[in-house]
Amino acid sequence: MERIALHPRMIKLLKHHHLLTIATSDNNQPWCASCFYAWNTSEQWLVITTDADTRHGKEFLINNAVAGTVALETKRIGRIRGIQFEGKIYPAAGDELAKARKDYLLRFPYAAMADLHLWIIKPHIIKLTDNRLGFGKKITWVNPGTIS
Repeated sequence: MERIALHPRMIKLLKHHHLLTIATSDNNQPWCASCFYAWNTSEQWLVITTDADTRHGKEFLINNAVAGTVALETKRIGRIRGIQFEGKIYPAAGDELAKARKDYLLRFPYAAMADLHLWIIKPHIIKLTDNRLGFGKKITWVNPGTIS
């Protein structure tokens, strides 16, 4: 299946920043966690690391549907921009593990000494809000090939 290209502004924001907030849910109880991430444009995935025994790690294994944000903090309303996403997360394995490790270590080389537990997030919806284009201007990307 052919991939639908992300808007260049989305790619630029995802490549420029490094911290996301990820939301999970188990038994109707929501949770959020902050994680460093790496973005891979060709694979259209985010890579994070966290232990499976953290609350969000446990919840990834119970319910792999996640949502999250990447946001620029600024007091200037006209410069506000950020990403909201929805997708599926799973532990990196097989051929994807090598790619995910490369992505993460290119972004965070100092993590090479750590015991990395890598997870891949495959977004199927990404919404960019960019006030530089007009107050509350939204650009939405939907990849129906990844929705299951």
